[in-house]
Amino acid sequence: MLQSFRHHINMANEKILSYNDVILLQSDLTILKNPCFLNDRIIEFYFTHLSSLHSQQILFLPPSITFWITNCPDTDTLSDFLQPLNLPSKQLIFFPVNNNDDVAVAEGGTHWSLLVFFQTKNLFVHHDSFHGLNNHHAKRLYKRVVSYATGDLDDTETRYMEYARTPQQVNGFDCGLYVLAIAKEICRWFDGDGNKNEDDLWFLFVKERVTSTSVSGMRMEILELIRSLREKK
Repeated sequence: MLQSFRHHINMANEKILSYNDVILLQSDLTILKNPCFLNDRIIEFYFTHLSSLHSQQILFLPPSITFWITNCPDTDTLSDFLQPLNLPSKQLIFFPVNNNDDVAVAEGGTHWSLLVFFQTKNLFVHHDSFHGLNNHHAKRLYKRVVSYATGDLDDTETRYMEYARTPQQVNGFDCGLYVLAIAKEICRWFDGDGNKNEDDLWFLFVKERVTSTSVSGMRMEILELIRSLREKK
């Protein structure tokens, strides 16, 4: 029985794809094939994929970096880390937000949401698919990163908003998929010059395209993407 358990663990940890700096494991496929909470690797993988499709004016920060920004106790270290990213040069920045408060717990937390910075409007928007559960964590992240995103250490003009009409999940495990689906549609809005309304931002675009049906279909979309990339190796 012990040998069987070890075999199962080894199978789960088997590497299935190396994509830029992201390594996906067999266990990630299991998460995608079942009604499970997405982990950091899957979110970083899909963000990396979106980055390859869209404008260089868009920056996707991986969950580990966002978590570190939120919880780094040393502001000098934070400054040294963020300055090379040149955040003010980006028009859109995506921050995946997790409600893990314990820096000692890897891949902790129970909920994902999305914080977006739009440079043109000097605006941070928080999209939460579960009744604002991560509002506190998103606001804390905003306060840590705002001066680095704008390039103004004395920034007083940048606004922060909780978008109350963010599409809402209908179960307890699809929050990560909502983060990815909303990010995907905001990118489409940003790159679609003919359809872009900067006064109303991307809100109508997201409302019309991010539905419970489209979100649930993203598991198959990501699995198909992984299969396609593996075939090219």
